[in-house]
Amino acid sequence: MCGIAGLFLKNPALEPGLGTMLAAMLGVLSDRGPDSAGFAVYGAGKGDRLKFTLSAADAPTLEAALTRLNDTVGGLSWSLRANHAVVAVPVATGDRLSALIAADPTLTLVSAGTRMEIYKEVGLPADVARKFALSTMSGTHAIGHTRMATESAVTTRGAHPFSTGPDQCLVHNGSLSNHNAVRRELRREGIAFATDNDSEVAAGYLTWRMRQGRTLGQALEASLADLDGFYTFVVGTETGFAVLRDPIACKPAVMAETDDYVAFGSEYRALAVLPGAANARVFEPEPATVYAWERAA
Repeated sequence: MCGIAGLFLKNPALEPGLGTMLAAMLGVLSDRGPDSAGFAVYGAGKGDRLKFTLSAADAPTLEAALTRLNDTVGGLSWSLRANHAVVAVPVATGDRLSALIAADPTLTLVSAGTRMEIYKEVGLPADVARKFALSTMSGTHAIGHTRMATESAVTTRGAHPFSTGPDQCLVHNGSLSNHNAVRRELRREGIAFATDNDSEVAAGYLTWRMRQGRTLGQALEASLADLDGFYTFVVGTETGFAVLRDPIACKPAVMAETDDYVAFGSEYRALAVLPGAANARVFEPEPATVYAWERAA
């Protein structure tokens, strides 16, 4: 099952409503994945600062950990949303802060980048969206996922999206058959994994390929030869949004494009809540075909 919702805005006037639209799309898909949900939002950012999205068991534990980090590093600023926080630091401080986060057993690094923030939690998608006030978020593009855990435990870490590189995330509907072999190869290439989820392997594969200098589209093209299984991937980068289905394309997928946006949904009903959907060009992504959109950085 599982459900995917993605939205890439072409019209800047719609950016303040990005979170509201994605929340509506996720809510519609709740019965596809009631176990957990999450979303990545690409909002405002500065090239000289990094944003770390962190989570903890609860808000008091998180605030205590943030205070400890600030006592060590100094000059940190952060914003809280339930048991997640976004910490903004100068790029030069990034490596030091990463090491401190990794050494704190009460903290989980959810994502890092100049623009991307990821929030995810166990529970119904509509409840997760409300918990993190998704409807108040603005930005240029966003990806959300509803999960039905058929292959691994129902945990916050196991929820999508998965991020294995700065400003990069992936959500996945399907199953990879060779993910353990690929995971071993990627670990030898320096890619780290926090879960046993096959979707995190797909994210790590794209990170590895893009580190080699490939574009997002080229990395997805290469995955067709290297990743076996049935899947639909929706991927975000700092400036990009892409969709890929496996060569059989047995997992449901539908897209809508207007002059204002490109949208993806596991079902059309997730697209129907968007403004202008009735007049959109609606189509099913072709098998083994990369669909990608980019915007100016």
